[in-house]
Amino acid sequence: MTIHAAALKRKINASIKFTKIIMQPIARFVFCGYNPREDTTRFLFFETCRIMKEEFPMAWNRWNLLDLNDWEPDDFHGFVDYALSLAPRLESLPKKPLDSLRGMTVANMFFENSTRTRNSFAAAEQMTGAASIDWSASGSSMAKGETLRDTVWTLCEMGVNGLVVRHSLTGMPYYIQKLVPHIPVFNAGDGARSHPTQGLLDIVAATRRLGDLKGATVAIIGDVKYSRVARSDVLAFGGMGARVTVSGPRTLLPANPEAFGAKYVPDPRKAVAEADIVMLLRVQLERQEAGLFPSVKEYHALYGANEELLSHAKPGAVVMHPAPINRGVEISSGLADGERSLLREQVHCGVLARMAVLDICLGGGKR
Repeated sequence: MTIHAAALKRKINASIKFTKIIMQPIARFVFCGYNPREDTTRFLFFETCRIMKEEFPMAWNRWNLLDLNDWEPDDFHGFVDYALSLAPRLESLPKKPLDSLRGMTVANMFFENSTRTRNSFAAAEQMTGAASIDWSASGSSMAKGETLRDTVWTLCEMGVNGLVVRHSLTGMPYYIQKLVPHIPVFNAGDGARSHPTQGLLDIVAATRRLGDLKGATVAIIGDVKYSRVARSDVLAFGGMGARVTVSGPRTLLPANPEAFGAKYVPDPRKAVAEADIVMLLRVQLERQEAGLFPSVKEYHALYGANEELLSHAKPGAVVMHPAPINRGVEISSGLADGERSLLREQVHCGVLARMAVLDICLGGGKR
């Protein structure tokens, strides 16, 4: 089934559900009676909300994004459809901002260096009409000794409606969400654990190029152990119905690779066999101990992606990488810049995915 047919089928099913949502509270109101002292509009509103929460759990339960481990397949498919529907707004000249979040403010709290994620969120905030606060630890009062807790509370008292958080410590977005349970927190990467918006943008980019991902094979090769992207990609691609295989040096893999929910194949050439997508992961030198592989040259020879490695994949297989890339380490320049590369499309789809995340979680479509 093509992406267009699959999307149409989901829209028809959604229309049927929406009719049910509208009619059920009205029928209950007409035939079952109501307390005359209860406001009619209020009754219908809350009854509709109750049914929508049952029928569309993503639309009503997703108000932040800390991880993808509780997403259902319908959540992933619905999200991809919505993100791709925003493409004409970003690609037209002049651009056509969604403006659904006008009057809201999002603070981008990055405790690590970032080019793509940080600026992609900023672009998405502009495209949805939200104001941005670009915060960095080095230029803040934390450099004077202020605690993270006091910094977060300070920003929220300034009227911030959402926090985008990247931190080197695993679980930090969860900690911040507990500090401010009334403010949505968006995980932009925490330690080596999770990078949910990267997982989402990757399935958006892959779907845009290949169509429906159900039954597709994804080979993830490289530093799986220290990558925050690997786990999110396994969840996201798996949620779209794809099969995922991981490969890499044994020293750069977790103790039980298949606990990720992916098949482990030691030989990368066998791992990419029949692959539709070859996902390369950057060697995370900043998070790992020294001496986990002999040399960069040897790593590239054994696990780096070039035309020879890709010859073992399906004809027409595409190459992806969360970036930044190390040319000549995990990927050759020829492959990174070639026609089979989705690297630039991933950056583009990063804005679409983050527009969709902000709009869904901050309630743009319901305002």
